[in-house]
Amino acid sequence: MAEIALSGPVRANLLTLSGTSSLINKTQGRLATGLKVASALDDASAFFQSKALSDRAGDLGTLKSNIDQAVSTIGAAIDGIEGITDLVEQAKGLATKAKSSGDATERSSLAAQFDDILTQINDLARDSSYNGVNLIDGGSDELTVDFNEDSTSRLTISHLKTNASAGGLSIGGAANNFATDGDVDTALSAVNSALTELRTNAATLGSNNTVLQTRLEFTGKLVNTLESGAGKLTLADLNEESANLLALQTRQQLATNALSLSAQNERNVLQLFG
Repeated sequence: MAEIALSGPVRANLLTLSGTSSLINKTQGRLATGLKVASALDDASAFFQSKALSDRAGDLGTLKSNIDQAVSTIGAAIDGIEGITDLVEQAKGLATKAKSSGDATERSSLAAQFDDILTQINDLARDSSYNGVNLIDGGSDELTVDFNEDSTSRLTISHLKTNASAGGLSIGGAANNFATDGDVDTALSAVNSALTELRTNAATLGSNNTVLQTRLEFTGKLVNTLESGAGKLTLADLNEESANLLALQTRQQLATNALSLSAQNERNVLQLFG
């Protein structure tokens, strides 16, 4: 088979067209995906740096969700303590009223109401759970929250027993139906101690909640920073790529015209030897 010979100008124009077409395809790919580095073949260093940043952002995103859940768990505990505090103050009011009363029947009625409130305190403490974790009932749940990927930074929130029973607030029932001032004084002493403990527990949980909120905000910002950094390494500038595509298409058209002129000139020369 005879070999087709190409002149220098034609060959040069064909090479230009080929190179331009390759660049157009690459630019169109960037516009379609939004990425200037879509694989390690495009830029191995940028690709793997971006992947490392994205992987860490994903890990921290999971930790952020866990921190957010921990905030909700503490929120449930704080709500429970606030409700229990209201009930203990009601119990204190009943005991105070009993002490000022000289009627044994009224004292007995107030003692029954006092005991009912203690039952409500235990029920409320038991119901103050979130996602299976209860930090204020008579159990032993703890909450451990990791702040980084290797768990070297974490916060452990201990259980704060705030039920009325022994080991918790230790408010005993109304002894002898509040028959004597001594019985009432015993209840008032227990109630006052319970209020002090409740305020301390609320402050402890509030402090832990502040720490978690701070870490939640910080982790969210860090995730955004990592994702932004990963994007700087791989994302294409669509405005720039659009301008490049227009320039390449213009170059392609000029190269096509040049190839056509080169071919026409060669035909004209051949016709002279007609």
